Amino acid sequence: MDKFAKWIAGGLGWAFIGPLGGVLGFVLGSMLEKNELTPEPGPGARRTTTGGYVMSLLVLIAAIMKADGKVLKSELDYVKAFLVHNFGADSARSAINMLRDLLKQSIPVADVCRQIQKNMDYSSRLQLLHFLFGIAQADGQMSANEQELLKHMAQHLGMGEKDFESIKSMFVGNGDAAYKILEVEPTATVEEIKKAYRTMAMKYHPDKVSYLGEDFQHAAKEKFQKVNEAYETIRKERNFV
Repeated sequence: MDKFAKWIAGGLGWAFIGPLGGVLGFVLGSMLEKNELTPEPGPGARRTTTGGYVMSLLVLIAAIMKADGKVLKSELDYVKAFLVHNFGADSARSAINMLRDLLKQSIPVADVCRQIQKNMDYSSRLQLLHFLFGIAQADGQMSANEQELLKHMAQHLGMGEKDFESIKSMFVGNGDAAYKILEVEPTATVEEIKKAYRTMAMKYHPDKVSYLGEDFQHAAKEKFQKVNEAYETIRKERNFV
């Protein structure tokens, strides 16, 4: 059994019920019929399990891929490469098979996001949005529909506008991208920039998602590195130590 199947078999927690569970019902039923795994609701309705996190990510990935009204083979290839990079080939194969079924379904994005917001801690939601931006940008471009859907998701995930713009600026750069990543204005003082960096470094530290396991903690380092890079860019530009 690959790690993806172990994550699901290990428990879905709150993702097993509500609108998210409704979307997953057919997919999980299909896997049960094939005896590929036996998912359990998991202990604690409010606790986010790795399986619940993975399924939340896959459902929202499916929504992003359908944002422009069509799903291309090249998009599936990009998503597979993303999953392989983060979670390994075996897990990526299982996830893509499940994703193909999810793409056939209508996804109530707002309802799903509200369920996630209610049950998942803020740091994990930040990482979820970072993953989704990565998928939307995977083919080298991000359509207006994808950007609008990501903003819609962020709102219903209960995320602040500054945090949304911070993560967006990690993928959609402009002249002020480094400042937006640190959530400060270009007119900020050196002390304000240093304080913002310390705050963002704590907010985006990979240890915030350590409970999900090493795979997700490792993936979170990319977001953390973007914060460091933004700070170094400003530091060199403004010439301070």
